[in-house]
Amino acid sequence: MTRLCIALTLLIAGCAAPSRPNIILIMADDMGFSDISPYGGEIHTPNLAQLAADGLRFTSFYNGARCCPTRASLLTGLYAHQVGIGHMEGDDGLPGYRGDLSLNAVTIAEALSASGYATYMAGKWHVTNHLGHWTGDSTRMSKHNWPVQRGFDRFYGTITGAGSFYDPITLTRDNTPIEPETEPYYYTDAISDASVRFINEHQTDAPFFLYASYTAPHWPLHAMKEDIARYKGRYDRGWDTLRDERRDRLVTMGLIDSSWALTPRDPRVPAWEDVPADERAWYARAMEVYAAQIDRMDQGLGRMVQALGDKAENTLIMFLADNGGCAEVLTPAWRGLFIPRAARDGSPVAIGNNIDLLPGSESSYQSYGPPWANASNTPFRRYKHFVHEGGIATPFILHWPKRLKQGGGITDAVGHIIDVMATALDAAGATGPATYNPDAISPLAGVSLLPLLTNSSFERGPLFWEHEGNRSVRLGKWKLVALRNQPWELYDLEADRTEMHNLVTDEPKRAQELSELYADWAAHSNVMDWAELSAHRRARNR
Repeated sequence: MTRLCIALTLLIAGCAAPSRPNIILIMADDMGFSDISPYGGEIHTPNLAQLAADGLRFTSFYNGARCCPTRASLLTGLYAHQVGIGHMEGDDGLPGYRGDLSLNAVTIAEALSASGYATYMAGKWHVTNHLGHWTGDSTRMSKHNWPVQRGFDRFYGTITGAGSFYDPITLTRDNTPIEPETEPYYYTDAISDASVRFINEHQTDAPFFLYASYTAPHWPLHAMKEDIARYKGRYDRGWDTLRDERRDRLVTMGLIDSSWALTPRDPRVPAWEDVPADERAWYARAMEVYAAQIDRMDQGLGRMVQALGDKAENTLIMFLADNGGCAEVLTPAWRGLFIPRAARDGSPVAIGNNIDLLPGSESSYQSYGPPWANASNTPFRRYKHFVHEGGIATPFILHWPKRLKQGGGITDAVGHIIDVMATALDAAGATGPATYNPDAISPLAGVSLLPLLTNSSFERGPLFWEHEGNRSVRLGKWKLVALRNQPWELYDLEADRTEMHNLVTDEPKRAQELSELYADWAAHSNVMDWAELSAHRRARNR
């Protein structure tokens, strides 16, 4: 099927109507629930705070627990396994695990382009394993799943999922691999610059869709000196104090219930007072750099809003993160396309969390690890990879002044990344993929969030997650969740959103009903049992 087919068969309601909004989708990478100031964080994010003050904040919005599965869902309005990104970029030869975005799915850019929108993207793509231009793999040279081939008119960013902020690998303009153009170069600024350029150069009467997919604050800990300096000394009191401070602000803001217990500190993490004095400087600096990465992203967001000018009134802006804070600890043994061995000037890069080397510069490649990720995800349990609340709960801000007359609201309606495409198509007055060859394209799994802007009724069915054997289903206030190879846990999220009181033995019938919903979803969504998938991989590699 060609992209032309989509343009001919996606029927549009009011295609030329000038009142249709511009749509901007902004996503942070590996950022916790409580990092930004409108969600209880101390990090300087005045532009996000202004969007929240003029928009609608969600307390219960969810992502897909990991980078590329979230992006696959965000782009298609379907669960990641339905579109071939059930895990990462590896190709297991199974429908849910091809590591390459399915061509039997319509992307948000393809649908909006067919409806008359100009479509732009800046930043991280991460839904294809066709990286032969950089790896040299002659079987992976195709560009069929690069952004321009999946509905975007213009693209500036990276095809893979991570890399140096000073010298990102797989940097591409439209369909052409390029090298960083400026000196000094900082990827977050480059994403913001490209986004602003797309807005400024959009001179037609047609509305536009812009997807700004930042890599901040994903490791490595790379930030500009002036931004790091703003946080000097801010984290010298450590992660325990920070978690308490953030939890108190979240309660005061009305974003969490005061009756929900703050989860215990990760047992792998010492109390701050027990950290050796000679290590505290490194840990404090790691969080300073992490905060600076988010700060710089917020600065770019502000420049985007400024570039909109009077168009901001009729621009739908959505902001979220792709997963919770990341507890991964980098070591010298890490390898991969995204791990540079040398800086742009040829000097070596030290890989790993070495307390003798302060993070921030191009010569280092480090992460902030479990202690600060635990704080980033305040008040929730666990991290990226997992489907407990710490791994999947994200800030979500919906901003559309023309439709939302009274800003600053908070909603506890449950939302999910599969809802983003449905929301965008609803705002654009465009029909969805169900009208395009329904024998090959699944109908959207999500629902539009726009009724929430006018306090209309909002119906929601069950939501599902699976990543690396971690699995969950939420229906109403009830959540059934399990770690890989572990039994189900059941939580009443109205009474216990921090998942401290497992009710599975108290509510066996409810647990059984939810587990049956999960099993049915998994069977119809290309989800494979993790043990079976692992055995399949071993057999393929023999």
